[in-house]
Amino acid sequence: MHGYHNGLKTAVLLGALSALILGVGQLVGGSRGLTIAFVIALGVNAYSYFNSDKLALRSMRARPVSEVEAPWLYAMVRELSTSAQQPMPRLYVSPTQAPNAFATGRDPQHAAVCVTEGIVAMLEPRELRGVIGHELSHVYNRDILISSVAAALASIVMYVAQFAMFLPIGGGSDDEDRPNPLVLLLGLLLAPLAASLIQLSISRSREYQADASGAALTGDPLALASALRKIDAGARALPLRPEPRLQTTSSLMIANPFGAGGAGRLFSTHPPTAERVARLEELAGRRPW
Repeated sequence: MHGYHNGLKTAVLLGALSALILGVGQLVGGSRGLTIAFVIALGVNAYSYFNSDKLALRSMRARPVSEVEAPWLYAMVRELSTSAQQPMPRLYVSPTQAPNAFATGRDPQHAAVCVTEGIVAMLEPRELRGVIGHELSHVYNRDILISSVAAALASIVMYVAQFAMFLPIGGGSDDEDRPNPLVLLLGLLLAPLAASLIQLSISRSREYQADASGAALTGDPLALASALRKIDAGARALPLRPEPRLQTTSSLMIANPFGAGGAGRLFSTHPPTAERVARLEELAGRRPW
């Protein structure tokens, strides 16, 4: 039920972003700016989509790890990918002591899984297996594609708003057809904020979905729940600095790498850990794992 709800919520949110684009375009009063913004956003996000693995791995200074170096990690990932009837992803390790992990790649054939040294040292093998199951589920659920579409739509709203700021608000013979200047200004200020909030909500919904899918893949939701508690505590104790190179990659990670921070829930890329743990415990109690 949670999986259906999260999928429906993602579809609704993507529809809301599309509607927001049409609303902003109508508010600005012309199709040229909307077309330009669409082309720019499409180009930028297409590049990010096809190079997401390289960009994310580089931001975490991750290095490829061989099977000779980490046979236990290869065995764990191979077992899960074989169970899912999917190809073996490339494996990387980041020298970061903060506990975290992420998967990237536009499809299972181009997937990469990265774990930090901190998470390997902190978690028990069963817990790390739960984390790997979650990350593989992001790839199998095509979350990179979904997040790329959401980013493209959100970018269009922002580009249109920025473009419109340079247009004259009043003057000319068609003033009666123009929106009220105050309404236009308010709309151009609030539209990017609304787009960002919708994009973040999509990210949170996909995390819930990956938790459920990962639990189904491993057959051990309580292992992931235990791992999330430890990772959350570890991220608070050893938060990463919110540098620009990490801002995009942070949404791919299993937990917010910047610790508690000052941002409220609405501005977080991840759902509250307590809610994620509660859902996983509910899964464990409801299904005969």
